[in-house]
Amino acid sequence: MRILILPIDLRDRRILNEIADGLSKVFSGSLCLISKSILPIPRKAYNASRRQYLSTIILNCVKDYAERNRNKSTFNRILGVTDVDLYAPGLNFIFGEAELLGEAAIISLYRLRPEFYGEQPNRDLFTERAIKEAIHEIGHTLGLRHCPNPTCVMHFSLHIGMTDRKRREFCNGCRRKIERYLNPFRAPDFL
Repeated sequence: MRILILPIDLRDRRILNEIADGLSKVFSGSLCLISKSILPIPRKAYNASRRQYLSTIILNCVKDYAERNRNKSTFNRILGVTDVDLYAPGLNFIFGEAELLGEAAIISLYRLRPEFYGEQPNRDLFTERAIKEAIHEIGHTLGLRHCPNPTCVMHFSLHIGMTDRKRREFCNGCRRKIERYLNPFRAPDFL
């Protein structure tokens, strides 16, 4: 798998390298590239009454970017990374969104920083949260739904404490689904 990481109006680009490293470790054999381009935040995504951005509009811009710039040999998944606060209809906020069995996903770093919760800056904790959310959203693009196992990276996070409780890895059930998706013609282990 080849993943393009696309900054979306992002201030701190150092985190992109850390996300790329984390994705490469979990999706072993995958290549993660960081786009030199920066996608602007679409104005129509901003909801002034909520002071947040509608994630679906931004996700559609990421998909459009992929269509315009796709070279199949370069990437087959694209992860947008932004600093703005995202929401989806019916939810107060979201950490990210992805196309189920699609190619595009986005994550927001806005609520992943400890400072958002009144805590001291902690780069390691911030990085760990960002990597978990990136893995989670790429997992959705590979067909994984939310997992009931609270330590699986695919578990739905209602709040940051749930993200912190999750591991960076997939549970055994989710891992098997990913391996079947990535290696559909591999002989079963029992042969």
